Amino acid sequence: MNREQLIEMIDFTLLRPTATKDDITDFCNTTIEHGFKTVFVNPYYVPHAYSMLTEHNIKVGVPIGFSLGGATTKTKVAETEESIKNGAEEIDMLINLGALKSGDFDAVELDIREVVKASDGLTTKVIIETALLTEDEKKAACKIIQSAGADFVKTATGFNGGGATMEDVRLLRSITGPDFGVKASGGIRTYEDAVNIVGAGANRIGTSGAVALISGEKSSGDY
Repeated sequence: MNREQLIEMIDFTLLRPTATKDDITDFCNTTIEHGFKTVFVNPYYVPHAYSMLTEHNIKVGVPIGFSLGGATTKTKVAETEESIKNGAEEIDMLINLGALKSGDFDAVELDIREVVKASDGLTTKVIIETALLTEDEKKAACKIIQSAGADFVKTATGFNGGGATMEDVRLLRSITGPDFGVKASGGIRTYEDAVNIVGAGANRIGTSGAVALISGEKSSGDY
């Protein structure tokens, strides 16, 4: 995998809770400079990022229910709809972890299905926080996500411990099959890490350390 191919697969992120508008401006300029195709910023900054990036054909993505996943479905749907109105073109939602661990799979599926519906055809990824789940819960989550109509399962936020591992990515790929999206995020520090995680089955990478990653340096970034 060469540098250009990796750039195509990266979701470049700035989700730090203390990020200022100037930080977002610098982030967007860096995105343009290096040719990343998709960025993720918190909902408040979607309009600003969109205003800077739309003329460069760079998509702005947004996390929904971030970073705990415990918001109600109605809240997640409203957040999704407002973000889309503000320019968001990709949706990364956090699964309801408490409901999943309670075995309330119908509620988990409804939560995802309603956000997918609100996304109205935009790419929708569902974050499952692999480090917090058992293998059986990971398997159940993948099946629910596919049944609910989302496009990707995603490993982690990077905010709740753990991150993408080779073993988890291989497991998610084995469950979802060859044609479903698997996004790896959290803990991908080097170009070699990225190459290996793609080899394990990921077809999208989320990182705040994208510049270091493509430059062959060690990234300190996570989600």
